[in-house]
Amino acid sequence: MNILTPPLKIVHYPHPSLRHPAKPLPAIDERVRTIARKMVELMYEAKGLGLAAPQVGLPYQLFVANYAGDSTNQEAEGIYINPVILDKEGTIEGEEGCLSFPQLYQKVRRARTVRVQAYNLEGQLLELKLSELPARIWQHEVDHLHGVLFIDKLGPIGRLSARGSLREFEYLYQRAQKRGEIPSDEEIKQQLVELERMLM
Repeated sequence: MNILTPPLKIVHYPHPSLRHPAKPLPAIDERVRTIARKMVELMYEAKGLGLAAPQVGLPYQLFVANYAGDSTNQEAEGIYINPVILDKEGTIEGEEGCLSFPQLYQKVRRARTVRVQAYNLEGQLLELKLSELPARIWQHEVDHLHGVLFIDKLGPIGRLSARGSLREFEYLYQRAQKRGEIPSDEEIKQQLVELERMLM
């Protein structure tokens, strides 16, 4: 099974991959580098600030980000493998969106500052301290790797105002499945298990 065929694309809620906890990558090989490069391209095409592997249907602990949202600003770009948040400080509320929920934006409370660790594509262990937007992006993307979505963090008012959009996403997804454009949830879940086995 070639995980790069068909081409990677961003999946939308309620695709099962978004709720499937990702597995750590045991090695950084050419396949992982290819996935990471394709994810960076997809993130820029969709004008996003971050993209996690489950958002492209892959159950791997990997995300890409650009804190500036600018493909010409390479310094703001990062590829993070097996990322963990070691420490959190303070809280701040801010608006968030997600490439798996097009056009849905809601206020989400997050830690203001985080201390994090991850491997880069060269296999070097990075330890970073991030605040404000970079900290928010990290928390959002690491949540994705554990099957947690930003809609899970909404307060009662946010949940109420997002309800119509979520119903619309569910309707469009089910319609695409009926047309045969998306496999059944059972087939997708089986695919995710097969992709995990490829790590062994």
